[in-house]
Amino acid sequence: MTTTEALLRETRRQLHDGGLRGCLLVRDLHTGEELGIDPDTQLPAASLVKVPLALATAERIRRGELDGATRLDVPPGRITTPGPTGLSRFRHPARVAVDDLLYLSTSVSDGTAADALFDLTPPARVAAVLHELGLRGITVRHGMLELTDTPVERLDAAEVHLAHALAIDAGTSGRGHRVPQLDTTRANTGSARAYVELLQALWTPSEIHPDVARRVRGLMADNVLRHRLAPDFSSDATTWSSKTGTLLNLRHEIGVVEHADGQAFAVAVLTESLVPAGSQPGADALMAQVARRLRDHLRQL
Repeated sequence: MTTTEALLRETRRQLHDGGLRGCLLVRDLHTGEELGIDPDTQLPAASLVKVPLALATAERIRRGELDGATRLDVPPGRITTPGPTGLSRFRHPARVAVDDLLYLSTSVSDGTAADALFDLTPPARVAAVLHELGLRGITVRHGMLELTDTPVERLDAAEVHLAHALAIDAGTSGRGHRVPQLDTTRANTGSARAYVELLQALWTPSEIHPDVARRVRGLMADNVLRHRLAPDFSSDATTWSSKTGTLLNLRHEIGVVEHADGQAFAVAVLTESLVPAGSQPGADALMAQVARRLRDHLRQL
């Protein structure tokens, strides 16, 4: 067994022992060398879809189809569960420019801001822009409001574990699910490979206009949710730019780590927890540790 095969076997075991099913891909953006675990498995995207939304919005601004300075009246958020930030927690209407909605949606993961952008560029239009830019494998079917109507919102706080148990147990072999937001035939979806291809296109742009790519990279660099992979990829000698996605038993993060020596690696970690609990800091730490082991191995090749 080669060193690479042994590493992949060991990291699969780590994930399983930690209560996670993981789909990962780490790619050297300069050489194309990559390592992955089930990188082509399609999973519901949760908030990862906000990166394609940001790309489509920024591209439409570049084309002159939208004006980033246009201010929109945004109704207050309808989120009642803990966690969401930004406009999603507002109690009163606000007037916000499109450029600022881009920041809130991508860097703060604000679902209400994202839905205001989806009103301008509906899911089918986002999907069309991705296609025009040569990006495949990411399906955009709906906005963010749908993600706030899961079993979690219908149960008392003391019973939330039941929603997570349903998320774990109610899937089918074909990746359908009794919870619509987890059904890959109805949800926004993507694979680790598809999201790494998106990161590659943003960091080494050819089809994407350089100004658009730079804008989305900047939004990801300003990501304020840094509890998952950032601890293992951030340092004085690196820059970590990323986007998280969380829904029921899904814990995702995609990002790029850029080293001071010029190396850069795209990282996509999409996971399903097998533990019926909402708060799992150990799972977040495990995701980061496994992704870093793959990155470290690529650096040594």
